[in-house]
Amino acid sequence: MNVVDQHVLHEEIPLQSQDGHAYTLIARIPANPSSALLWIPALGVAARHYLPFAETLATRGVAVFVHEWRGNGSSSLRADRRTDWGYRDLLETDIPLSHEALRQRLPGMPHRIGGHSLGGQLAACHAGQAPDAFASLWLVGSGTPYWRTFPAPRGYALPFFYQFAPWLARACGALPGRRLGFGGDEARGLIRDWARVGLSGRYRAAGWPVDLEAGMRQVHAPVRGVLFDDDWLAPESSLRALMAKLPDAPAHVTVLDHARLGARADHFAWMKQPQAVVDALLA
Repeated sequence: MNVVDQHVLHEEIPLQSQDGHAYTLIARIPANPSSALLWIPALGVAARHYLPFAETLATRGVAVFVHEWRGNGSSSLRADRRTDWGYRDLLETDIPLSHEALRQRLPGMPHRIGGHSLGGQLAACHAGQAPDAFASLWLVGSGTPYWRTFPAPRGYALPFFYQFAPWLARACGALPGRRLGFGGDEARGLIRDWARVGLSGRYRAAGWPVDLEAGMRQVHAPVRGVLFDDDWLAPESSLRALMAKLPDAPAHVTVLDHARLGARADHFAWMKQPQAVVDALLA
């Protein structure tokens, strides 16, 4: 469906991967875009929740393509005992498919990639697999989950959760994240890969012989991070550790408080009032 609203095209692009996974890439495209952004949501957050962010950026001349997580929102799949996936499926199949759709739709202009929380981490991993494809990397409320990068005392408790979550996902067939208050109902392979990063500090996609860490070291595009001062899920130390994996990428971090944000400065409230985040990213 394509709708034009105040000179911004609202586009829904149906995509299907080779393994049969179907989803919708949501786009907000201004009449004369100066750049295009591929945006990766946070774990368990459907693409549609980023529409205020996408539409605000579109009014500033940035075309935004919001990727959909496998297993969430418009995705044709749901995680259960019979249906599983991990970082390999997301990084080898899904995100490249959305990236190619953006390239076909808007060639010949600067392309950016970014994401929120785990979406930012996977955006950095994908940028490492295509280091010349993006003019910049945007990270909002993001950072490595590695437990040593979190302040005490919370950081000391994280290794227990990184061991418990994969066990629970195996026992239930999928992580019951909605009942836990953490993400959605998540595939056990995904939780396994995520927990491994949390314990080791190194990014790896099980079953995929690609060195994600080496890829990120090839990124030279500038990285801009935006954090919130009441967000324990993404402390500045965690973001700095993620940025350190891209040593040749110039990095800049902005920390927003509730006064600048106009909302509680936590992990999610900015999504409904994204103006200050957009200002920081475009500064």
